[in-house]
Amino acid sequence: MSTSSPSIGSSSASTNIMLAIVEKKTSSIDLYRPLRNFISLTYSEREAINLEDDLLVLKQLRSDIERVPDPTPSTRRDLFINYFKALCLVETRFPISPDKDHINTLTFLWYDAFKTKQKASQQNIHLEKAAVLFNLGAVYSQIGLSFDRATVEGRRQASHAFISAAGAFAYLRDNASTKASMASSTTVDVGLECAGMLERLMLAQAQECVFENTIAKESTPGVCAKISRQVGLYYEEALAALNVAPLKDHLDKGWISHVQLKAALFYAEACYRYSLELHEKEEIAEEIARLKSGISALTEAKKSSKGAAAQLLDAMTKLDANLNRNLERAVKENDRVYLMRVPSPSSLPPLPAFSMVKPISMNEVLDASKEKMFSSLVPDSSAKALSRYTEMVDDVIRTQAERLQQGSELTRVRLKEMDLPDSVLALEGNMTVPTNLKEDVEAVQISGGPAGLEAELQQLRDLKRVNQELLVQTEELLQKEATEDAQFRSQFGTRWTRPQSSTLTKNLQDRLNRFAGNLKQAAESDTRIERSVRDNAALMSILDRRPIESALPTLAKPIMSLDATEDAIVGALKQSLRQLETLGAQRAGLEDMLKEMKRKDDILPKLMTITGSHEDLFRKEISKYDHICEDIAHNIEAQEQLLYQIQAQNEEFSTIFNLEDYKASREKCYKQIQAAIAKYREIKENLNEGLKFYVTLQDAITNVKQQCSDFVMTRNIQCREMMEDVQRNMAALSFQDRKTSSSYDGNYPHQSQRSSAPPQTEPSHGPPMPQPQSPYYRPPEQPTMPSYGHPPLPYGTPQQSYPYHPPPAQAAPYQPSHPQQPPPSHEYGQPAYPGWRGPYYNAHGQHPGPQPHPPYTIPRPYTYPNQGGYYKQ
Repeated sequence: MSTSSPSIGSSSASTNIMLAIVEKKTSSIDLYRPLRNFISLTYSEREAINLEDDLLVLKQLRSDIERVPDPTPSTRRDLFINYFKALCLVETRFPISPDKDHINTLTFLWYDAFKTKQKASQQNIHLEKAAVLFNLGAVYSQIGLSFDRATVEGRRQASHAFISAAGAFAYLRDNASTKASMASSTTVDVGLECAGMLERLMLAQAQECVFENTIAKESTPGVCAKISRQVGLYYEEALAALNVAPLKDHLDKGWISHVQLKAALFYAEACYRYSLELHEKEEIAEEIARLKSGISALTEAKKSSKGAAAQLLDAMTKLDANLNRNLERAVKENDRVYLMRVPSPSSLPPLPAFSMVKPISMNEVLDASKEKMFSSLVPDSSAKALSRYTEMVDDVIRTQAERLQQGSELTRVRLKEMDLPDSVLALEGNMTVPTNLKEDVEAVQISGGPAGLEAELQQLRDLKRVNQELLVQTEELLQKEATEDAQFRSQFGTRWTRPQSSTLTKNLQDRLNRFAGNLKQAAESDTRIERSVRDNAALMSILDRRPIESALPTLAKPIMSLDATEDAIVGALKQSLRQLETLGAQRAGLEDMLKEMKRKDDILPKLMTITGSHEDLFRKEISKYDHICEDIAHNIEAQEQLLYQIQAQNEEFSTIFNLEDYKASREKCYKQIQAAIAKYREIKENLNEGLKFYVTLQDAITNVKQQCSDFVMTRNIQCREMMEDVQRNMAALSFQDRKTSSSYDGNYPHQSQRSSAPPQTEPSHGPPMPQPQSPYYRPPEQPTMPSYGHPPLPYGTPQQSYPYHPPPAQAAPYQPSHPQQPPPSHEYGQPAYPGWRGPYYNAHGQHPGPQPHPPYTIPRPYTYPNQGGYYKQ
């Protein structure tokens, strides 16, 4: 076990020396006059006048490049982008060459960026475009160097600028370097070798910024090692180009020294970081070897460090000290504890690397297809010829694309007929379920699956109990009031003139009876659901398998084998399938190559410069597609042969592994899953209907209970008032003295108490005092409900008179003494409202008695194409 930790001191992350590219210089040139003369002579003076603004814009762009009115890098970047787009438009419309029929008075001159005394001049636009692309990459590098790389955000912005520079140099290499180098006069800086080297250098600096941010974020040593190694690889690639012609003697020695030191520094940094990870894993032997390898790289690089920046040398010195310190510690631990044999650095595998950057594509940035400059200037002959050539190319592309699609479709159909590769995957334990069936199973599992049905059943039970308790409480309210009314009527006889309770509460009692009947029928439906869940638990249990593929039967080797050739047969079939997959990938690549070749196939400049027949040019250009057409033909032919081979191998495979029985058992399992899903959906739908029923019924009972409470409170007020009237009349007739009256009150203490203590909900201003001879309560017009003669409605029966949304408030059947009106009623056969907790749950203190723990969450209904269930029977 290690007794000490490796030293993690300052390393190359402390260095920040990077390079920027200087722009190429040019001489003045007048584009306006030659181009205007060409338009006037070739087209018309009117056309030249119409294009005057475009010519002046082009002239101003070229002038700004020559004179540098604004040296700001971002301004220069935009200038080069706009000028390059303009050059693309000029190239397709103006033939610039030494030819006497072309624009032969223009000569573009540019100086080399690294050896400023060297220059090149060409009478075509290719050198001009290459030079502008070079300067665009140079400006991006300058922008990258301008950011404050001491901060995380500054390093991120610098990295983005460097990968933009890499994209510009890559675009130069791929699109302009070859054309610019074909002339006798050219410069090295716009050649293929230099453009490629600068792309690698910019990527190295971008990856270096990422590495510095990785260190700042305190990432793991393993991650830091991979990113650092990629920095070193980019620098090594740039160094390889600098050490060979034509760049070996073209760039300043300081460049080569800088790149060489950076390559060694980040290789050593990767060794250092990787050794920290090895130390954590207690792989001391390889740790020692990596540390030695890093020290050796630094030692070798210092031999050629003449002219290098002091900050870079200081970083190397610090890193070397860390490497040696950790090496000394590791050697001591190995000698004392581990006693491992240290491998030689040369025998170690390459350090892992991971690139975090890539060149930004300049295709969209430099796309001139949307520019309007010179848009009206297209020669008729060139336009017609280009259209004809485009049709020829489209015909080739269409024919070959159809062949490729037919080949892919043939492969798909043949493999499906042979049940491949599913049968081979099943042998390896990688069974598959049809997509639509798998989606149905996932939907069931997301909704809770069979295991979640018990919780919903419990919700049904709780909601049923809540409704039953509400119903009992409501009936008790009416019964208590009726009992008190009967007592007073017996006491006072004919003097107690208000209507009997039974004549006033008939409608309320009818509704409560119907609610009770519905609850009884709902209980029977609940019982059927619970029985269905129990009876089908075994069937539905397959839906709880995760993943569902684990429920499928497996394909196994035969128990007995005569020649034990199963592995060889399976191996041969797998190899053939891999070859078939490779052919498919090749077809996709060939189709992409066709499309890419067509995208880059721009012959308009050639059409505008050619003086002879177009047919020869067409034959030459269309021949570019011949080799891809041949590759497609070979691919289709190879696929045919391979499919015949796979068919023979699959027949042998099917015979040995008895695939027919396996397919039969698999289909049986599919059907079992489908049956389980259907039964689950049926039960789930019934549960949802039941939950909706109970929630809506709870609202209806709560509404009736509120009406009953209002009725009882009104009757209590009337009772007090009638008691006062009777007492005043008895006093006036002198039937009893004050003592007798007190004795009367004492005989009915509960009535006296009720008269002296009005309910809390009585408002300060009650309704007018009714006359004794008038009825104190008039029966209300109740909403139409199912009558006794009809059976209780099932859960799902639609009630047109009670839609989902609350109906308009109706007039109160009688005037309660408190200002609050009862909530509008909803029939109990309707679906629940969103957020179904009604007044019962919102006023626990008003309804004593055992209650379930609210709220009951009603899950979202599980909808299916076929609706049905117990509650609809």
